[in-house]
Amino acid sequence: MPHPAANPATAENLATFVDASPSPFHVCATVAAALETAGFARLDEGDAFPTEAGRHYLVRGGSLVAWSTTSAAGPTTPFRVLAGHTDSPNLRLKQHPDRRREGWRTVALEPYGGAHLNSWLDRDLGISGRVTVRDGGGATTLLVHVDEPVLRVPQLAIHLSEDRKGVTLDPQRHVDAIWGLDTGHGSVLDLVAGSVGREAGDLLNWELMTHDTAPSRVVGVDHDLLSAPRLDNQGTCFTGLQALLHAADQPDSGVVPVLALFDHEEVGSQSDRGASGRLLVTVLERVVLAAGGAREDLHRALAGSVVASGDMAHATHPGYAERHEPGHHIAAGGGPVLKVNQNLRYATDAGSGAVFALACEQAGVPLQRYVHRADLPCGSTVGPMTAAQTGVSTVDVGAPQLAMHAARELMAAADVPLYAAALGAFLAPAR
Repeated sequence: MPHPAANPATAENLATFVDASPSPFHVCATVAAALETAGFARLDEGDAFPTEAGRHYLVRGGSLVAWSTTSAAGPTTPFRVLAGHTDSPNLRLKQHPDRRREGWRTVALEPYGGAHLNSWLDRDLGISGRVTVRDGGGATTLLVHVDEPVLRVPQLAIHLSEDRKGVTLDPQRHVDAIWGLDTGHGSVLDLVAGSVGREAGDLLNWELMTHDTAPSRVVGVDHDLLSAPRLDNQGTCFTGLQALLHAADQPDSGVVPVLALFDHEEVGSQSDRGASGRLLVTVLERVVLAAGGAREDLHRALAGSVVASGDMAHATHPGYAERHEPGHHIAAGGGPVLKVNQNLRYATDAGSGAVFALACEQAGVPLQRYVHRADLPCGSTVGPMTAAQTGVSTVDVGAPQLAMHAARELMAAADVPLYAAALGAFLAPAR
């Protein structure tokens, strides 16, 4: 039976994917399981890349790169790369998380990325991520998924606020979670360690974060909406996986399809596994070398390559339509979005934008075009940094959603298959 993450690109299957993937490390594990079901073999970066054509992937922490050379003509075959990111803004545990304050047992949390802090209040939160534990004389890494409502960050009662309208949250003082009364015993690290069958003393280090335990759901009176956490950017991780599986099955696309999912996009990508690092370009070089090519062949392959930076896009909010650029309103359910910014917050130019427009035509899906208001700061993606690292023509694209960076986000169910179809055509262009 196919892995759930490899099922068709529907809103229901995206919901299943999101719920199985509360952290970047779980995203990689969910994608990896689906890839292996489809015949992709995992490679260790310390081993030689195989010289024969095939389907392969590797994982570095919360990042994953997968590719198929089964239809490649040689070492100068250009790449089609879909780049996305596995991380989402959230609240993460500090190194000494346990506190006792005013009769409560609390857990010290720190915002990660541009989290919309108010959206995390009064939600039932679990704990996920990874821990490194003692293993004989060495260490091993284990995934953590405490999918129970063990934490809650309570809002201040409106009667205690200055203007009875709400409060401005201080990220140092106001986002710690309550997890019990002061009469309880044990630490939150005891809970985490116990969830993986270990003792707290076995923990050497950890990357732990909170997640909303409410399941993702298809909602709306006509069941045409998807309510879920982490749609930014697991919407791209899921549809990108479908696109790669589709492209790998095409017999003669004339390109090497690649899926590159990076961690740490929400905090600038400056890490060993972020898009500003050398992970992607190193993998591309090793693919060329394993095929018998040389550095000259790598540069010839890159000259014909294209990267699509896939990230979610801003649908026009019905209550704040004036916050959107006139003439560039984005409709939920209206298809993929081409993102353009004159100051290179997005990497799209005339040539790369045309490539994605043709992919949408090939897939038979509509294309929307997004421009941010000039008087508002524009977000960015892995696109500009991937373009700078690889020297490859890059286009920024996405699927429309509301409430970006909130603990819970919203998109049209119809956009899931439309986005996947466009990405699939990009990774396997018609000849």
